[in-house]
Amino acid sequence: MTLSGFWRSILDPERVMRAEIKHWQGNEWQQREEQLTMEEPLEVRVDNQSVAVIMRTPGNDHELALGFLFSEGVIQHAEDVAAVEMAHDDEGLPLENVVNVVLRSPTQACAVQPQPAAFERHFTVSSSCGLCGKNSIADLLVSTPPLEMDSMHISASTLYTLAEQLRTEQRVFQYTGGLHAAGLFTTTGALVLLREDIGRHNAVDKLVGYGLLQGLYPYSNFVLLVSGRTSFEILQKALLARIPCVAAISAPSSLAVDLAEKSGITLIGFLRDQSMNVYTHPERVIS
Repeated sequence: MTLSGFWRSILDPERVMRAEIKHWQGNEWQQREEQLTMEEPLEVRVDNQSVAVIMRTPGNDHELALGFLFSEGVIQHAEDVAAVEMAHDDEGLPLENVVNVVLRSPTQACAVQPQPAAFERHFTVSSSCGLCGKNSIADLLVSTPPLEMDSMHISASTLYTLAEQLRTEQRVFQYTGGLHAAGLFTTTGALVLLREDIGRHNAVDKLVGYGLLQGLYPYSNFVLLVSGRTSFEILQKALLARIPCVAAISAPSSLAVDLAEKSGITLIGFLRDQSMNVYTHPERVIS
């Protein structure tokens, strides 16, 4: 499909493209306008060196860059980062869809100094991709300790309210129907942060990046809700962000359940209406 017949318009939000289409109903068709979720590449640079190109929905790009680098182990703490900025070309002009993350010097950085050269690569991360190189629970748990079982609890009645809140607050989804969402909730059911993206993993990375930028990491007393299924990669990101409870509208994968069990995360699936499945560590859910 070409871009002929398409045009961008300034909508609220701006991450929507309008398209003139032919809509068929039976043997008849009519011309009408549809709205599409925008998907564009974001190049992430570390100290002006390109490390990844992520296909994403524009918006909250600094959060996405930090969340991605954190999930991939390039940074371990917000203090590892001196600045997140728009990249510029050789003439000093800003580059669209390019974010540069400036790390602190070795004398300023934290005890564990990031080594971006070890992660250097140039590839496209699709909107459905996640882990990019890590392939086992054992490897992950060597570097990231499991969560301890603490006093964090959430009632079943509160959990039942989360999905509708997430759906109601999905502004871009209301235009296009083509976006995933990730929401961060308190144990009393208050939605504190929501991010949308064409990829579930990107939406979670944006939440994590926000916490790093705002000094709210770790998210040790919150519930993460994602709009689709839960995969190993989603649980990996939750473990790194120290989120004790992950819920989803759809099903988890077998590897997601395995990681949730070993890492101390309460994993909930099929959270719809007045029902849900609690797959691991059910003691956090109370009546």
